[in-house]
Formats: sequence, C-alpha cells, structure tokens
Amino acid sequence: MIDRSAVEAIAELKGMSQIPDQLEPGGIYAVTFANSTQLIDLSTDQYREAPKRKRGAVTVRDVASFAEYWRKHSVAGTSEVYADRDKHTVTAVLDAHAPDTPGWAGHRLVLALQFSEAFKAWRAMDGRLMAQEDFAEFLDDNAADIREPLAAEMLEIAQTIQGTSKVDWQAGHRLVDGQRRIGYVETNTAKAGAKGELAIPTQIVIGVQIFDGAEVAHALTARLRHRLDGGHLRLMYRLDRPNDVVSAAFEAAVAELGSACATAVLRGAPA
Repeated sequence: MIDRSAVEAIAELKGMSQIPDQLEPGGIYAVTFANSTQLIDLSTDQYREAPKRKRGAVTVRDVASFAEYWRKHSVAGTSEVYADRDKHTVTAVLDAHAPDTPGWAGHRLVLALQFSEAFKAWRAMDGRLMAQEDFAEFLDDNAADIREPLAAEMLEIAQTIQGTSKVDWQAGHRLVDGQRRIGYVETNTAKAGAKGELAIPTQIVIGVQIFDGAEVAHALTARLRHRLDGGHLRLMYRLDRPNDVVSAAFEAAVAELGSACATAVLRGAPA
C-alpha cells in the first residue's frame, strides 16, 4: 500500500524531472498535473506478459481428473486437500499457507461428485407405491442393476406381475424360504373364480455405481412391500440404509483420491 506521504514524495521527484514518454509495466507511477497528482498503476496482471500468480477455481467430476490437475499444479509442503462428506466434495487449496509463509489461497481445485443415473433411478422410486404394471416395467427397465435374485428369475416375476392384473387380490403370507405369496382370484370371463398365488421375494439386492465415474459398484438391499387397496395390488420397495451406502462410496472415492495424489486428506472445508 502507498500512503499519501509516499505519493507526495514521488510527485515531488517527478516535478524535478521530465516525465518519460513511455512507462514501464510493473510499477506504480505518480504524475502531477497542476495542483493534482494522479496514480498510474501498471502493476496489475493485464500489463504483464503472464499473471504474477495462479488463481481461480477449477471443478472436475471424477478422481482421475482431480489427480491429473493436482500433479500439474500442486506445491509440495503447501497444497492442501479437504473432504466434505455432507456436500460430496473434495477441495484442494493449491496455494495454501506454508509453515512459515502465508499463501494467497486463491488457486483451488474442486471435485464435485454427482450421483449416477442408475442410483438416482432407484432412489427416486424408493418408498413409492406403484401399480402392478408400473412396478413390473420398473424392474424390467432396471434389471441390469439387480444382483439377487438372478436376472431370469426377476424377469419371470415381472412377467407374472404383469399377467395378473385382472384379479381380486387376497391377503398374502410369508414362506420359510423368504418369499411372500399373495393369493388372488381371477375375474376375467374365461377364468372367473380360478385361484392362484403370486410369489415375490421379500428383498432384492442391487449393485450400482453411486457416483458418476466410480469404478466400483456398491450393493444396496431393497425390501419389497405390497399393499392391497380394494382388491388392487400396489407394490413398492424400500432401500435399506441408502445414506450409509452413499457415505461408504464417498469414503472410497476419498481414499482413491488420497492414494492417486499421494497426499493426506483433511476433513472439513477450507476457509
């Protein structure tokens, strides 16, 4: 910072000599006109061939991109990394304070993890009652994510659910093999009065990448539930502790990042 006395001293010196036709970039000049003094600041980056220091914030979406930028711009003993589990972000302050020297903390790298489309699809329908056909279509559309039961078994279940739409549903019961059987009576003209049962598992296991760009899929258990509403069957599932699975996926990403960047990861958010 230049105080008034420094400006006056520079102005006095300038008054004693001729003002150059061309000023050199990188300095701050005081020019006197009659009874006023004007500062000409040529020390800013716009007058340099290159910026004096790095600054700005770069956002990436996967660990590999974070690691590549880190290798290019981090400074040993100065750059720091912070992980914020609540926001699913990891922030690197590349010009942080050194032990004996303050830093500008103006050059940052942010990993902003985004949920995968597969996980968003399963989470969106969590706990929502669906009509038979809607539920069967959902299982069919997302069959690639289902690990247990096998895909062929789930396809058969979905087809059975779709094929039993014109029936009156009755109370179900649970079997020792873990399946639930729901009784029904046919109502269509050809099979009126015929009885049957729909067997569905009490739970399924799905495997999806929680975050975009993740290499490892995480397993989630979905507990199947049904409701009888005036003879109509409604089906749904509830994901078992999905927030814990998200936290585990985030911790896996942080561990991968720390290894790729060969640095410790602090918990929290930088100032």
